[in-house]
Amino acid sequence: MHRTLWTLSLFSSVFIMNPFSLSAQKIEEVIEVAPAWAGHRVGFELKTFGDYQYVGFYDEDRRMTIGQRRLGEDAFRLVRLPEQVGWDSHNFVTLTEDDDGYVHVTGNLHGDPLIYFRTERPRDIESFERVSEMVGKDEDRMTYPRFFRGSAGELIFTYREGGSGDGEQIYNVYDHSTRSWSRLLDQPLLSGEGRMNAYPRGPIAGPDGYFHLVWIWRDNPNAETSHTISYARSPDLIEWENLQGERLSLPITIETGEVVDPVPPEGGAINGNVVLGFDSRDRVIVSYIKFDEDGKTQIYNAREEDGEWVIYQATDWNYRWFFEGRGSLNFEVRVGPVTLEDGRLTQSYSHSQEGSGVWELDEETLRPIGDLERRSERPSGLGRPESSFPGMTVRWHPDSGDREDPDVRYWLRWETLGVNRDRRPEGDIPEPTPLRLYKVRLDADPG
Repeated sequence: MHRTLWTLSLFSSVFIMNPFSLSAQKIEEVIEVAPAWAGHRVGFELKTFGDYQYVGFYDEDRRMTIGQRRLGEDAFRLVRLPEQVGWDSHNFVTLTEDDDGYVHVTGNLHGDPLIYFRTERPRDIESFERVSEMVGKDEDRMTYPRFFRGSAGELIFTYREGGSGDGEQIYNVYDHSTRSWSRLLDQPLLSGEGRMNAYPRGPIAGPDGYFHLVWIWRDNPNAETSHTISYARSPDLIEWENLQGERLSLPITIETGEVVDPVPPEGGAINGNVVLGFDSRDRVIVSYIKFDEDGKTQIYNAREEDGEWVIYQATDWNYRWFFEGRGSLNFEVRVGPVTLEDGRLTQSYSHSQEGSGVWELDEETLRPIGDLERRSERPSGLGRPESSFPGMTVRWHPDSGDREDPDVRYWLRWETLGVNRDRRPEGDIPEPTPLRLYKVRLDADPG
């Protein structure tokens, strides 16, 4: 077996000048969580709720593991759950804490029956119990589980029931008084009616008081059959409408949903590269990739203007990324959402040939007008793998929970091989790599 070599340096407080800005970062805390699975890329979780911080990951034996600490403690308490990940990069771990402090965990799902754990006592991860069902229906082929909060703070759980090319998007809502789930909607929100399925991004709470949802359809598990970027919005996640304010009947289908861009199959668009943002007037902007008229891969920004979608081409790259087949892909092009920062519209991107960075966009044309030296919020100087195993990459995951101090960021860092189309790679497998938590203070004064 190939042995992994490590150069490990532990420190409690180090100043690093950020190469993307003139400000300094101070790494205030580094915690060794545990050795983590490194044989393929799969998503981990980091969330802070008040004084408690949680991590969800797969350990050195591929076991689903939950860690918990109080902020300020120098170690995580770890509990291993009776679930083990295979080679599928879809099978991420996700978790949340409800209003009463009970911890909910799900994951290791890709077309599988429900996998769901909940603590029997608030904030006591030693008391996890498997819950066999949420509502007891449409829980046999679950993928992409996600917890989030609704307009009134209610705890919501969404997932796809069915497979790629034949699935429906389901939403449940949690009753804290009975500790039970029920349907938020009495039918799926999005349905491919057995012909296709939707890959949604959102719902995202916008600055205009609406929840916004964008998605792309796919006809079967082959990535090149992705097509037709669509959109809907809702004030409450119950009633849904189009840009004109016309109510949409549920479930929303390809015939009834509002089309942002009718990209055809093999048109260069793909799920994972369809994102939502907003401009300075709170207008919705949908960003995505597709082929231009010459068959080259470009970034496009579609904006809502006077109740219609106006599409702007943002790039003029001379490169074609054609993808096909099944399984998780290594993306050669990525696009980030349009965001408003200090009065300017910005957009991040990455490209296997053109590099990566952040643009400033012209607000009228939504085209790049210059590169920005954007402050990186990740710990600087840690982007290269410590492992000597060939093909290893650094993985980062930010804290997606509470943020009481606007100048503090928490990050998980570990190293893995790539997605490899959800198959076991040929040859040796790397040994587990350290999963570490970093606490970073931005704009720190080095003194």
